Amino acid sequence: MKLPNIENAVVPAAKIVDYLLSDSHPDGKHKARFFQAYGFSLDDWQSLEHTLRQHISDHEVAKVEPSHVGTRYVVEGVIATPDGRSPLIRTVWFVRNEEETPQFVTAYPLRRRDDD
Repeated sequence: MKLPNIENAVVPAAKIVDYLLSDSHPDGKHKARFFQAYGFSLDDWQSLEHTLRQHISDHEVAKVEPSHVGTRYVVEGVIATPDGRSPLIRTVWFVRNEEETPQFVTAYPLRRRDDD
């Protein structure tokens, strides 16, 4: 299954600029190093936004986790990067109860099984 209401998915610029590509964010700085190593940058943060949207279009939902406030969706798969490599990542999206719009939560690298 694809992420519900995929065409309305929201990826706030601040999640990319101030988190995923931020060298100073306490949790995001490690993710920033990962994404920057593949050619993503603050100067062209929209490229990562586009890639995250393409990721949910290209891949099925791997896990659905309902809670009392909404539903968490996990999507896993490879992405195309500015440097031409294809790392495996996980993105997390959340849809609050009584809403239909998926909100981007986070993205981070996954290890391929053959990397173990």
